[in-house]
Amino acid sequence: MSTERLWTPWRMAYIRQAGRDEGCVLCDLPAAGDDPANHILGRGELVYALLNSFPYNPGHLMVVPFRHVGEYGDLTPEELSEIMAMTGKAIAALQAESEPHGFNLGMNLGRVSGAGIADHLHLHLVPRWGGDTNFMPIVAQTKVLPELLDETYDKLYPHF
Repeated sequence: MSTERLWTPWRMAYIRQAGRDEGCVLCDLPAAGDDPANHILGRGELVYALLNSFPYNPGHLMVVPFRHVGEYGDLTPEELSEIMAMTGKAIAALQAESEPHGFNLGMNLGRVSGAGIADHLHLHLVPRWGGDTNFMPIVAQTKVLPELLDETYDKLYPHF
């Protein structure tokens, strides 16, 4: 009996990045000045939106304050307002380009909640379609994505 394998070498970048202590990727990406290479979709005055490098679904993106802040209670009213406004813009972009059936919005605040980057909070926006959850993530612990990040970026970027 042979064992079937589905190789996902792109996940190794995430594994290697986990637990890294130097710097903050959510501070470094917008400072790099290469928005297309870093999949930054749009910038506001206080926040920015970018595609998640390790998405659950095509179009999974994050809205992030520029300021390095890990506690929700430390966000200013202006940051909170702009996070919600940018999230609204992102939802409209995804609806126009991908026609999802719904969305998951959320923040994992603190390591114990599952935050991979606990010191710099960010809001996840995950578009959902009927039937987008199947046996692969459950049995094989592997997510099959039908679209490359660059393709998703090219579709969404004009909306920001």
